[in-house]
Amino acid sequence: MSIPKRQHLSLPKMLTLGFLIIILIGTILLSLPIATRGTHTTSVLDALFTATSATCVTGLTLVSTALHWSIFGQTVILLLMELGGLGFMTFTVMLFLFMRRQMKLSTRLLAQESLNLDNLSQLSVIKLILFLSLIIQFAGAGLLMVDFYPRYGLIKGLWFSIFHAVSAFCNAGFDLFGNSLEGFANDPYVLSVMAILIIAGSFGFLVWQDLLLYPRRHHLTLHTKLALGTGSVLMLLSIVVYLLSENNLAFLGPHVSYGNRLINTVFMAITPRTAGLITLPYQQLSIASIAFTMLLMFIGGTPGSTAGGVKTTTIGLLTLQSIATLRGKRDATFGHRRFTQANVFRALTLIFVALIILATATLILCATQPIPNNDGLQTVTFEVLAAFGTTGISLGLTPHLNLLGKLIIMFLMFIGRVGIYTVMFSILNANRKQLTYRYPEESVPIG
Repeated sequence: MSIPKRQHLSLPKMLTLGFLIIILIGTILLSLPIATRGTHTTSVLDALFTATSATCVTGLTLVSTALHWSIFGQTVILLLMELGGLGFMTFTVMLFLFMRRQMKLSTRLLAQESLNLDNLSQLSVIKLILFLSLIIQFAGAGLLMVDFYPRYGLIKGLWFSIFHAVSAFCNAGFDLFGNSLEGFANDPYVLSVMAILIIAGSFGFLVWQDLLLYPRRHHLTLHTKLALGTGSVLMLLSIVVYLLSENNLAFLGPHVSYGNRLINTVFMAITPRTAGLITLPYQQLSIASIAFTMLLMFIGGTPGSTAGGVKTTTIGLLTLQSIATLRGKRDATFGHRRFTQANVFRALTLIFVALIILATATLILCATQPIPNNDGLQTVTFEVLAAFGTTGISLGLTPHLNLLGKLIIMFLMFIGRVGIYTVMFSILNANRKQLTYRYPEESVPIG
């Protein structure tokens, strides 16, 4: 009589299950009466949607974070943002380190998968992730307190400072003002602090490690060079495009100076890369600005960061590969290095699967949701990209979605944060074992 082998969950399944458990716990906590203000009640769907949005650091909401949730509920959202932004495996590994216990290989591999690390030797970045994140968030809260204390007093100002520092650093998009940062359009100090926090969170922890160790190593990895290069180009391009497409920003009002209009434009160039905090009503932007915002939400931030999207390195790699191909070259090179074919194939697959998922979600929502007669496709596509890019910027469609629509948006937020490969490997029960044989090669016409 044979004994069946013990079935182990694959790393992608364990990672996916971990995020689902956090969302479930968050849903239960937000469903408690103590989580809401006064006579407000919270349905299970509202609690589930909010927990998913917070854990996936998106910011799309069905109810007002400021008015609906009590301090307890807002604290739960803050903790979910922190867990979702830094990754639950970060805290798991740190627990082992504090207890001075040796991690099992499976735990180390899961941490590697969670943080998009190339090898186990990079797990040393875990300490850096946690300590650097806490230092940046505390510093950000302290800087915000300088402005919030005179406005709101000690207790409320301190809470607002901590909550928004975490929300900005984790690129979560939640706010306690009710209208995001629209009330601070004429406050360059707050916008500058929030912008720095957003950029710091979307950098990626491997990039931070490289930059901090540069004085000693005098060397940057190809990943860091590509991430910084692509991010810088996107940042400058975004500022130029928004300056051209929204050259007056007249809807900010006559009381906003030209200097503050420029700061708002810079902030608008930063926030679509999954931050979700806004100073401008996006419903009043030009069609060109909305279209470019969709592109930025699709791209997202850097791998291993708190950001979502297909990631800057994916876009940078495929851009370089396309240029090389059009110039008749076989290999894409950058920083005196060439990318592996596996890198290129993975990037192409990621883009293709992402486009299929987004197109399918858009089609279903267009067919099943009560969308506006004018600009309906634009509104739906914007909402889909905001969910997938874990951006949280909205044109106002999410609260009006029916059950199916909300489930689709939750799935997009989840896959945008956990990662397409991780979720797809979990669903398709994929493994990375290579076959021992290959079929004969043959080409087909392309283009």
